[in-house]
Parts: sequence; structure tokens; C-alpha cells
Amino acid sequence: MTTLTASPGTGARTASPHRVTFPRLLRSEWMKLTSLRSTWWSLAIATVLSVAISMLIAAASADLSPGFPAVTAILSPTQFTMLVAGILGAIAVTGEYSTGMIRSTLAAEPRRGAVLVAKAVVVAALMGVTTIVSYATAIAVTAGMLSEQIDWAEPTQSLIPLALGVLSMIAFALIGVGFGFIIRNGAGAIAATVGLLFVLPIVVSIFAIMGEAGRWIVDSGEYLPMNAAAALSVPGADDLVGSLVALLVWVAALLAGGWGVLRTRDA
Repeated sequence: MTTLTASPGTGARTASPHRVTFPRLLRSEWMKLTSLRSTWWSLAIATVLSVAISMLIAAASADLSPGFPAVTAILSPTQFTMLVAGILGAIAVTGEYSTGMIRSTLAAEPRRGAVLVAKAVVVAALMGVTTIVSYATAIAVTAGMLSEQIDWAEPTQSLIPLALGVLSMIAFALIGVGFGFIIRNGAGAIAATVGLLFVLPIVVSIFAIMGEAGRWIVDSGEYLPMNAAAALSVPGADDLVGSLVALLVWVAALLAGGWGVLRTRDA
């Protein structure tokens, strides 16, 4: 751990050169995140929702229009589980502020950018693994229920949408991390995350009734995180670059904002 000492004649605190290595920082963040009950509750809820909704859609697939893509039954629950992912990312940060542990973290590692990156990496890894497990479980339990089976020989109908679905869930969790560092309050960060991921797309869609007058708002709404992720999960979609860039820009902007706040404000 880093030792804080007083500089001669100034009384200012400076960090000793014995800083925490980044692998040790990652292990520390992993232990903190996985030791929280809220983490496991969030992951369990996300997995159960994903599998249960996939089963419902698979059971109803015989009554859906012909040519219903089988992989859509696995990806459709994302519009619900994205909220759990975002909230997990938010509370992974704000929990430390509520307990005051963030001060110990920053005393051990004064490089605040490293703290943010380590926390983001751990949240992303945990959410990515959980999403892969939930997709695999959903695929296994719905195999006999789908009217058409997933075409694994065609990547655009199977592997690519699933991979982008995992990426989307990671992005939602990192959006929560960004809001957590910016707002530093659990209720506020969760409200902001839910507002961006769920409420704002609904508000934007209302402008569709205005016709051409509200068209530019509706068109802009396509680049909101939820809408961008929905476009990425469409099997066989050709133009994915715009949606992918939009999703990554949201993540980068919010993490950059979180870094700015963490760097300039006291813990």
C-alpha cells in the first residue's frame, strides 16, 4: 500500500513511491465487488430475467410471423436486463462513497485514473461473464421450444448478434459506473442511469406523433444507448458501425466525465 508522508517544511501529503501495482488493484476491486450481496442479487436477477423471458418468447415463437429469427428470443430480454446492468455499475461505485471506503482506496492508490480503470475492468468482466452464462443457459433451455433453431453456420444470424449483445450489456454496466463517479450518490446515479437507458428513449419516441416537426428528435434518438444496442442485436443487420460507435461514445463520454470528477473533487 502507498504510505502518505508529510513533506519537510510544507506539511503537504505526498505519496511514497511504493504504489499498488495494477494487477493488485484489480484483485482488490474484484474482491470488493464480489463480496457485496447486492452484486450477486443483481447478477441473479439479470440471469433469471434473461432466461425466463427467453423461454416465454421461445414458447410463443410458433405463433409469431414466419422467419422469426431464433436468436432474437435470446437477445430480446436485454431491454429489461440492461437496467440491472446499469444499476450494478452505479452501485459498484457509489457503495464506496456511502461507506467512506473510497478514501482508503485513493490513499492506497493515488492515481485516480487507475482506480477508475480498474473498477471499470472488473465490472465489465463480471457483467460479460454473467451475460455469456445467461445466454448459454437460455439457448440450452429454449432449444426444444423454438419453432426454428439458431443457425450457427451463419455468424450474422447467431454469433455476431450474441457477441454484440454481450458488448451491449457491458456498455450498460459501464454507463452506470460513469454516472456513479460523476454523481457519487446511489439514488442519484441509479436515477440518472435509468433515465438515460429507459426513460429518455420513451420520451423521444413520443415525438414521433409530431410528424416531420419532431423527426429530427426521433432520428437523434436512434443513437441513445438502448436504441443503439437494439440495432446491434438485429440478426443479419448490415450497417452496424453507426450504432456501435454511438454506444461506445456514450461509454467513453461518461467514463471520461467520471474521471474528471474523481480527479478534481475530494473523496
